[in-house]
Amino acid sequence: MSNWKTLLLRIGEKGPEYGTSSDFKDHIETCFGVIRREIERSGDQVSPYLLQCAEQLPHKIPLYGTLIGLLNLENEDFVRKIVESVQANFQVALDSGNCNSIRILLRFMTSLLCSKVIQPASLIVVFETLLSSAATTVDEEKGNPSWQAQADFYVICILSSLPWGGAELAEQVPDEIERVLVGIQAYLSIRKNSSSSGLNFFLKGESENSPSEKDFVEDLWDRTQSLASNGWKLDSVPRPHLSFEAQLVAGKFHELRPIKCMEPPSPPSDHSRENIGKQKHDALMRYPQRIRRLNIFPANKTEDVQPIDRFVVEEYLLDVLLYLNGCRKECASYMANLPVPFRYEYLMAETLFSQILLLPQPPFKTLYYTLVIMDLCKALPGAFPAVVAGAVRALFEKISDLDMESRTRLILWFSHHLSNFQFIWPWEEWSYVLDLPKWAPKRVFVQEVLQREVRLSYWDKIKQSIENASALEELLPAKAAPAYRYSLEEGKEKTEEHQLSAELNRKVKEKQSARDMMSWIEETIYPVHGFEVTLTVVVQTLLEIGSKSFTHMVTVLERYGQVFGKLCPDNDKQVMLLSQVSAYWKNNAQMTAVAMDRMMGYRLVSNQAIVRWVFSPENVDQFHMSDQTWEILGNALNKTYNRISDLRKDISNITKNVLVAEKASANARAELEAAESKLSLVEGEPVLGENPGKMKRLKSTVEKTGEAEVSLRESLEAKEALLNRALSETEALLLLLFQSFSAVLKERLPEPAKARSLEDLKSEDENSSAMEVDTENGNPKKRSEIGDREQWCLSTVGYLTAFTRQYANEIWPHMEKLKLEVFSGEDVHPLFLQAIFSALQIPLQ
Repeated sequence: MSNWKTLLLRIGEKGPEYGTSSDFKDHIETCFGVIRREIERSGDQVSPYLLQCAEQLPHKIPLYGTLIGLLNLENEDFVRKIVESVQANFQVALDSGNCNSIRILLRFMTSLLCSKVIQPASLIVVFETLLSSAATTVDEEKGNPSWQAQADFYVICILSSLPWGGAELAEQVPDEIERVLVGIQAYLSIRKNSSSSGLNFFLKGESENSPSEKDFVEDLWDRTQSLASNGWKLDSVPRPHLSFEAQLVAGKFHELRPIKCMEPPSPPSDHSRENIGKQKHDALMRYPQRIRRLNIFPANKTEDVQPIDRFVVEEYLLDVLLYLNGCRKECASYMANLPVPFRYEYLMAETLFSQILLLPQPPFKTLYYTLVIMDLCKALPGAFPAVVAGAVRALFEKISDLDMESRTRLILWFSHHLSNFQFIWPWEEWSYVLDLPKWAPKRVFVQEVLQREVRLSYWDKIKQSIENASALEELLPAKAAPAYRYSLEEGKEKTEEHQLSAELNRKVKEKQSARDMMSWIEETIYPVHGFEVTLTVVVQTLLEIGSKSFTHMVTVLERYGQVFGKLCPDNDKQVMLLSQVSAYWKNNAQMTAVAMDRMMGYRLVSNQAIVRWVFSPENVDQFHMSDQTWEILGNALNKTYNRISDLRKDISNITKNVLVAEKASANARAELEAAESKLSLVEGEPVLGENPGKMKRLKSTVEKTGEAEVSLRESLEAKEALLNRALSETEALLLLLFQSFSAVLKERLPEPAKARSLEDLKSEDENSSAMEVDTENGNPKKRSEIGDREQWCLSTVGYLTAFTRQYANEIWPHMEKLKLEVFSGEDVHPLFLQAIFSALQIPLQ
């Protein structure tokens, strides 16, 4: 990397590029001297790289803004082009709805104002344009209140930029900035409090659950008012431009051109709950709230930090996570060394966990956050590991109220995190969970973490890791030996089924084909023993042959999958096949899930068969005691929608190729026609057309391009047919899924008059069937646990909400059918509808 690039990239950091100095003023002066000379040689390269640094390292924006301010003193033309580029990028971001670019570029323009580069009045015009768009959007008559998420986002962008330039605006244009703040207050008075109940981490106790409490926009407004009343002074935003103020005042201001905001879609003509909910969902997907605060630590852990400083540090952390997601060690390094003068480990942990658990989905996979937390624990060994452990303990205490999807993510993260630190954890603190009922959320959490750890290591290793709480061995899964019915143990009676299994085993070893094996089964086993015995022998024997490893199992399914397919052609028999797989791998949840996933991948079982198996009586009673069936259901739904996504991508690519082929074919025909219209001499005689050799090549090209176009069109038609079939199957799958949820919930949920909300389920059983646990070793008395049936209802409704929220984009196209066949009718329980509507952002009233 060039020296000037390194200086730009590492400005404000401790490193060899700037010697021993860590002073921002020294860094800016050094960088300015080099960049000033470099502009004369390669100005076209400096400008885009400088903008890229400012956009992708936004916690350094004040440094880059000051540097540009100094450059403005000597090279106004260069800086004018930078300002034009910033504004052009800002308009492109507004037009495309690129939330991160809009937010960062507005912050950058505010910082440029501090460096006397941008005219304050023109920045106020940008603020007022955004604010006007927001106010119009939430207006019942002129706008579309369903798209309040877009309006809120614009207001958040204005408020979030003020910590970087509020003091300068208040000093230079006090009346104008006051007008903007009054406009924001007026906007807050006409917008609706966005409770977003389907996106809360906890079932109760969180601020967003009640309209009387403040949502994120109102909270940020309070923080901004507190900042303004404090004279716009804060600790978290460096102000290096003050060191150069005497020089910067001589710089020329550059004007910002007017901007245009993207208008939201028109409101639906039919103001039904579903149409409003669909638009609200679309708006939230387009303009998501980037953080929802967990507030898991006591207030005294961050009480010395101003409210606005907390917000700024959250912005820093989220920006670093976003822009350095491909460099985890660099990401952890920047997160551990933010330009703030106070400690923020607790705030960093809360922010990271809020991202891991964020609903409807985090910006990145859980694995990314796992690696960043691991690197932070290594970078800050004296502080961060203890903070992470404290966060886990705090979340564990609230686990019964945590959303089911967030709970599953926490289990996956925690088990993976422990695997990176030799599975060390003070399990004795949680040994009291053995005194709780099998369905208690804390007990299930510990059980699921231990089971996931076994997947990441081996049984004996995990048993050794809990030796300080050896009683927890009860929660470990059974040792992962398959339950093979036809093993030849001493003293065990050898039946005819044993002989059939041995014969089938011999045929596999002889590498007989699936067709020959199926013929033998149909002639020898099926007529004599019937379907159930035949299925048991075949499944047990073939799975036993493939039980040594994943590779062995996949090989068996590839080679003899046709046998399963021929034996079980319909959903009823496929459900029986899945039951046999579950019985064989009853001691190994991972192999059960993998086997069923591969069977669906090879189309040996359908997604509907998996749904029916999950909701079969043998599994329904375990819904609140284990995540295994939910994992299998989630895998089936994922595979279904991944298939649809792949088909859509294929269709998009083929459509582009068809357009290219059409153009190539048209060009070839035009070239041939032009050649045919020309006169040429052949043996002294005038002949229509060019020389025969060229004509032959042109005709050949026309034929080839025409064939390529036809082939692509046929491929496109085939893919579209597959997509239509997949969408039709998806509709049937969703109908079955929600009908199954509705049926099992109807059997167990209390009468609607007794349970109008999930909280009613808890309060109903809190006094009657509750049990209290007195723990030893000085631990406090644990609160009551609710009963079996109530916990089953809470867990099942929680998973219903989670699946609906996760696949909302695929559910909406089938909403009319689902409403007609599942969501309407007097026998539908209100809690069932409440779970679905909250997940889809449909108003309950």
